Amino acid sequence: MFGGGGETTSSTVVWCLSEMIKKREVMEEAQAEVRKVYDIKGYVDESELHQLIYLKAVIKETLRLHPPVPLLMPRENKERSKINGYDIPPKCKVLINAFAIGRDPKYWNEPESFIPERFLNSSIDYKGKDFEFIPFGAGRRICPGITFAIQNMELPLATLLYHFDWKLPNGMNNEELDMDESSGLAIKRKNDLCLIPIVTRMP
Repeated sequence: MFGGGGETTSSTVVWCLSEMIKKREVMEEAQAEVRKVYDIKGYVDESELHQLIYLKAVIKETLRLHPPVPLLMPRENKERSKINGYDIPPKCKVLINAFAIGRDPKYWNEPESFIPERFLNSSIDYKGKDFEFIPFGAGRRICPGITFAIQNMELPLATLLYHFDWKLPNGMNNEELDMDESSGLAIKRKNDLCLIPIVTRMP
């Protein structure tokens, strides 16, 4: 449980930074929001995370494109059923592909594009009621650590965005950043994300 919770959240934080470094205007918007909220305190803590509306949208969009566990925990039906004309025998193992659902053009405009704004003023959430967006699963077997996971993504991301500006090394263009994935317990980047931090606010 600890392994699953740690690797999935850390990989999502890395994907968030990867997507933001590729789309500079998103990074600037998220940084501006975090700094506006926390500049009075001079440091990031949990008390004001609820005000980071744009950062929450960035995390949701990252979870849509890069669900930490692309195939959700398998289900098994108890009795014979018929779905869309298909006969499903009892004790059939069902795998839900959250990765494919999150990129389905039937539910998402420009499904392959990173557009956090799609979640602003939207009721779609990851809590299992909107079946077009289920990175944590749904129903009775939804991820029990969902609240802890979200805090574990919001707090480090807000801290990294508040204290540092970020740039790619060796004069790389943002478009040159590779976004290849590797498989495992969680879908991680195939190659490590290497960024140069520039301190803007002392920790």
